[in-house]
Amino acid sequence: MRHYATAQLIGDRPRQCDATAVVAAPKGVRAYALLDGVGSSPEVARWTRGAALRVAAQAACRQDAKAGLRAAYAHYAARELPADPWAEIPYAAAVVAVTVPGKPLTVAWCGDARAYLWSAGGFHQLTADHNERRVYPSWGEANVLTSCLGARYTDEEARATYRHAAVEATTRHLDQWGRLLLASDGAYDPLEEDSSMPLVDYLPGELEDVATTLVEAAVEVSGEGADNATALVADLHRGIHY
Repeated sequence: MRHYATAQLIGDRPRQCDATAVVAAPKGVRAYALLDGVGSSPEVARWTRGAALRVAAQAACRQDAKAGLRAAYAHYAARELPADPWAEIPYAAAVVAVTVPGKPLTVAWCGDARAYLWSAGGFHQLTADHNERRVYPSWGEANVLTSCLGARYTDEEARATYRHAAVEATTRHLDQWGRLLLASDGAYDPLEEDSSMPLVDYLPGELEDVATTLVEAAVEVSGEGADNATALVADLHRGIHY
């Protein structure tokens, strides 16, 4: 029985530049990654798909979201830049979650892709956006990122400029059950800003239905100019992994 589901809609963008990846490792380890590519070019779309797999694989291998995302962040920060100053360089907001039997859930992110957890303890957003709205609440723009996969900031440089690390992470002890939601801003933002239905109300039900309904609602609420909308939903059980 499959324990996760994903859904995507392009919205009004020319192509899908979000991507997801799920990677399993020995002893029941699972890593779930979602990336939201910056831009709409074919190059960004291709790069984001490969980067999502790298993030998930690195996190699963290390059995830790923060270590995995940091490894991927360092890899892309070290890439050689093109000689053409006008060439488009791919970037993406990224979030990754890792489950290891008997250990807390770990989550890491750079950018404004988000992780949420719904459990007996309630519904909680686990991430804090890396964007100007967080750094400058009175005037900052939500769509201007202050960290992302592909950037070259060190943690020290990011803290000095934006008062947060380039990669942030958190842990959460699981109840007996929990439902994890990873979402791009095209999925969560319309539902949080413009929908009369709280985001948590989309989460009960069959996994495939939840993921599909959530992105369909986000695009519909957005109307003209809808962004790519992507959701990954996974059922987590403490000490039990499929």
